[in-house]
Amino acid sequence: MSQFVDFLPIAVFVAVFFGTDAPDNIYYATAALMLGVTAQYVGYRVLGKAVSGQLKFTFWASIVLGGMTLLLRDATFIQWKPTIVNWALAVVLIGAERFAGRNLLKSVLGQQLSLPDAVWRRLNVGWALGFLIAGGLNLVVAYNFSMEFWVTYKLIGGFALTFLYILLTIVYLARAGHLKDPNDQNKAAEHQVDDGV
Repeated sequence: MSQFVDFLPIAVFVAVFFGTDAPDNIYYATAALMLGVTAQYVGYRVLGKAVSGQLKFTFWASIVLGGMTLLLRDATFIQWKPTIVNWALAVVLIGAERFAGRNLLKSVLGQQLSLPDAVWRRLNVGWALGFLIAGGLNLVVAYNFSMEFWVTYKLIGGFALTFLYILLTIVYLARAGHLKDPNDQNKAAEHQVDDGV
């Protein structure tokens, strides 16, 4: 459910951009995005749900860069937002592990996955690299394609990249044998004992 709520501001941004028949539709879409992330942030607060650091950063990046876009009538600021958010996430992942000795992926997913620390470090670096690539791709699209193409990429590209990273993570963990059910491993060990192995 939270993934759907997180998706809404982007969906509103795209819907207003393509639904507004005006030459400056990017500004209407930017205002809609700002309203959407504000509603999302306030909604979490009102419902008493924890607001993640990522959502806080995305909220402030949307407000500041969206505000600059509207104030200066320059869409460059809002086009840089996905890059800034992605690169900030990469810096936080690497910085937290390097300087605080804390693997944030392990902090978030450690309850669901039991992995050796070396594997958590590889995943951390891999996801940080993924965020760096996503930020770079956003700039490639923003500076080499039309605004319409960039808005479509913002809707589809980000989710496609995230899905790809998740898929690569699952493949990596499966090939390394880290996705086996611990109960299955215990049963196999018990079976070996029963067979006198």
